[in-house]
Amino acid sequence: MYPGQYAISKPDHPAMIMAGGGERITYAELDRRSIRLARVLDHHGLAPDATVAVVCENRLEWAEMIWAVARSGRCCAPVNRHLGPAEMVQLLRAADADALLISGVGRQTLREVVGHVPGLRLTLLIEDGADPGGDLPDGCHDYHASLAAMPDDPLPRERLGGRMMFSSGTTGTPKGIRHPGSDIHPADAPPHLGGYTELFGFDGDTVYLSPAPTYHTAPFRFVFAITQLGGTVVSMGRFDPVRTLEAIERYRVTHAQFVPTMLQRMLRLPEEVRRRFDLSSLKVAITGAAPCPPELKLRIMDWWGPVLHELYGASESYGNCHIGPQEMLRRPASVGRALRGTIHITDEDGRELPPGRPGTVWFEGTAPFEYQGDPAKTRDSGNPRGWRTVGDVGYLDEEGYLYLTGRRDHLIISGGVNIHPQEAEDVLAVHPKVEDVAVIGVPDEEYGQSVKAVVVAARDAAAGPELAAELIAYCRDRLAHYKCPRSVDFTDALPRGDNGKLYKNRLKERYAAPPAGGGTAAG
Repeated sequence: MYPGQYAISKPDHPAMIMAGGGERITYAELDRRSIRLARVLDHHGLAPDATVAVVCENRLEWAEMIWAVARSGRCCAPVNRHLGPAEMVQLLRAADADALLISGVGRQTLREVVGHVPGLRLTLLIEDGADPGGDLPDGCHDYHASLAAMPDDPLPRERLGGRMMFSSGTTGTPKGIRHPGSDIHPADAPPHLGGYTELFGFDGDTVYLSPAPTYHTAPFRFVFAITQLGGTVVSMGRFDPVRTLEAIERYRVTHAQFVPTMLQRMLRLPEEVRRRFDLSSLKVAITGAAPCPPELKLRIMDWWGPVLHELYGASESYGNCHIGPQEMLRRPASVGRALRGTIHITDEDGRELPPGRPGTVWFEGTAPFEYQGDPAKTRDSGNPRGWRTVGDVGYLDEEGYLYLTGRRDHLIISGGVNIHPQEAEDVLAVHPKVEDVAVIGVPDEEYGQSVKAVVVAARDAAAGPELAAELIAYCRDRLAHYKCPRSVDFTDALPRGDNGKLYKNRLKERYAAPPAGGGTAAG
């Protein structure tokens, strides 16, 4: 189950297609080009377990880069391409990167990066169009020219490599989490997604739409898994709601994965636009990476039918939950039950809490993980009983379904009362005049903290005191008043990553000191 086999059994089948222009790479091409890239890594003396970092926008080369590293036994470390040079250097150093595959940067940025990563032995640059000027820095080579110079006859030995994923960085600097490879041939490896393969019906006929950046954990792993099975990945250069619907219809997409903000943007399209597309090929739509408001889930299924699944997990792979369409109709606020291991909910003192009481979410019986170069963070993620956490807060119901309420460091304590901002966010997110929303605690002289909503108004809505009052009243009609915002601020955009995650700590920094005025308050 890997490209080398499909290069023989179905050589002309597309492994990856770019949704916009229709460019594609077949399994025969993927096999040849990944072999050549693996030979480039060998030629430059990279050790069998070397770490190969990838900094790249969504493009066809992702398929051959992932598989060149995987079939040569090395470790693939996808890095956020939007990082500045200093941030990128920090991550490459933390990952102990030996090689770098990079695109979309000029020569000066390349020099600023490679010149400050001491262990970097090889850099391959993918360039499009005209030469941006200047010679390549020492140790840097043209990606396509390097591949063209190598033979594509079978590799003498193939061993399944590993991966290093990075935490989202929503509560600090992203940390590397290394998942080691195995001393087996890639053709003998079990399905990369394990039980998800059967759960979602992935196979060689799957057409999987990937609208999110491949350097994020879920897109990276699903691209790898679908090409391991001989299916087709349809990759989008960037998410656009109309083009996404066009791609589903054009390529007869069977499976797709979206973050909640993408679902929201598609749902907000005019009905005449939404109804224009034939989405009947879609069997499974997966959401995850960020909390999905319950009402949004139900609205999507009203439109697409019972195809929506939600996954909960983390880059650390510390545990995972799943909820399918039928369960979701009965429990739309839940992220499901554990697929592996046992969930425990504890209070601040480590005491286990009964159903319905929110606390820190722990998983027992799942694979251990460590943050590379940060033993303190690794230590804090575990407890003496061997359970693991990433700091999420939630509760279980009587049947073991998990409901998330936020993160430990996002809890609002107002007048001694614990308030979980996710509840108000879920309510406000589906208001027709709200494009995006975050709920945070801000300093308050009387209560310690008060609840504030920071809102991106919908395009046709007028941001101001009237809308603020309307949103506060809307929330109070649906939740206890103390859980609702006392004030609303409007902004042009929230600090979200392109995987949909909200960097709430950045937002909270704006309100670190009590304001002299601002926002619209309600008593």
